[in-house]
Amino acid sequence: MPRTVELGVFVIVGIVTIVVVVISGVMARRARKAAQQWAAAHQWSWSAADPTLVRRWSSPPFRRGSSRSTRNVLTGTWNGRPATSFQYSYDTGSGKNRSTHYFHVVAYSLPARLPWLQLEPEGVGNSIAKFFGGQDIEFESSRFNDAWRVKGPEGQFPYDFLHPRMMQRLLGSDAYGTSITVEGSDLYLYRSGKQDLAAIQPSLQLLSDLMDQIPRFLWLKVGYDPEATGAAR
Repeated sequence: MPRTVELGVFVIVGIVTIVVVVISGVMARRARKAAQQWAAAHQWSWSAADPTLVRRWSSPPFRRGSSRSTRNVLTGTWNGRPATSFQYSYDTGSGKNRSTHYFHVVAYSLPARLPWLQLEPEGVGNSIAKFFGGQDIEFESSRFNDAWRVKGPEGQFPYDFLHPRMMQRLLGSDAYGTSITVEGSDLYLYRSGKQDLAAIQPSLQLLSDLMDQIPRFLWLKVGYDPEATGAAR
């Protein structure tokens, strides 16, 4: 390749790189300003990042890839319980094959620790995994089984947690496309993509509704009584 052509390609690549960096910076500033305005409007707090959230959970989308980070962390309360929303990302691959994966995470604090449980939307990937022997927990509702792939501990807990009313709530349109996890004393959901401020309140309401559907006897097993005087919702 002639030297002048090589130089021209180099210049074009440099210009494109600068444009991408500038556009990314502008979009990041807009997202930051919008998150700050959302926090102010809802009496929540905003922080640029919170490294502790990267290590807080072990279930997907966490503990994957490299360069894990959070952005635009919003914290406050919903129906009297602590909650948070943030953008989470990690990288896979390297060099030209490097990709950044973004997720919008919304977490809701539970009043006590519960056994781990994971619900993922049933999709082509999960169907293939089932075909080749990957198993999940099956329930009496075929409609629920078609919509969700469930993983959890052996025994009765998944069936007690996912009783008919809980399954019905999870079949609502606002749960479509989310992945939901019970881990420790948190109930969180995530969707693929960058933080969507308009989705925060509907997501929090979904998580709050799910918590309200958890049977009292499951709480009693972990030492919490939701009907006790002064107990939080």
